[in-house]
Amino acid sequence: MNPIREALSGVGTLFRGLAIVVRRPRLFFLGALPALITSLLFLAALITLILNLEDLVAWATPFATEWDSTWRGLVRGSLALGMLVGSVLVMVVAFTTVTLTLGAPIYDRISEMVEEEMGGVPEAPEEPLLASIARATRQSIAMVLVSLVVTVGAFLLGLIPVLGWMLGPVLTAVMGGWLLGIELTASAFDRRGLLRVRDRRRFMGRHRWRVLGFAIPTYFLLAVPFVAVAVFPAATAGGTILARELLPGQQPDPRTQAPGTPPASTT
Repeated sequence: MNPIREALSGVGTLFRGLAIVVRRPRLFFLGALPALITSLLFLAALITLILNLEDLVAWATPFATEWDSTWRGLVRGSLALGMLVGSVLVMVVAFTTVTLTLGAPIYDRISEMVEEEMGGVPEAPEEPLLASIARATRQSIAMVLVSLVVTVGAFLLGLIPVLGWMLGPVLTAVMGGWLLGIELTASAFDRRGLLRVRDRRRFMGRHRWRVLGFAIPTYFLLAVPFVAVAVFPAATAGGTILARELLPGQQPDPRTQAPGTPPASTT
């Protein structure tokens, strides 16, 4: 399909997801709750950091106590700014992963509801609880670390005059959207026995423009404080629709269904 049509089809997937969840207001508001809780937790953590930033910086730089006030102010001011910017960066990068982890049962239910409405719900493979938790934890940590690397890389690229100013935001949007697509399609892929991140990347790679058409606008919407609260349920439903389009008639992988058998790879 034409790349532009593919991208527009991906954008439409988000609106299709929104149309499904708004018909079930109770489930929609329930799906918004984890994002609201995460937003409030991060806001509280940020306010606590700001209120205690001066004492924290002074504790971290006891060697500067006897310095000239100008140099002491420069060192501690730079450290305070770095700590504040770094904390905000980590919160932005980790927001989606933390929200999806916190609201996993709710978002799994939204995903199942979408599958039921569209027909052909696959039977989820058996996986021991501890193995499932360990796998999800490894994948979540890996996604946060990769997101941090991408964000820092885009920030450093943005320091290059002219060229960096253009490429930095583009890299952030494309890579951030791609990683978001990997996360939002996880439930539908897991339900089909495709438990590895590489499985998602492989199928997403066949329809890159459609994935990016869905994921990039969603990425920007989720980056707006508290707008994400309303977007998350629609994004979850849209991710399930997208996964179904990427996996028409896909059968579960028997290698990942055997109870007690860990996936070959999770990243």
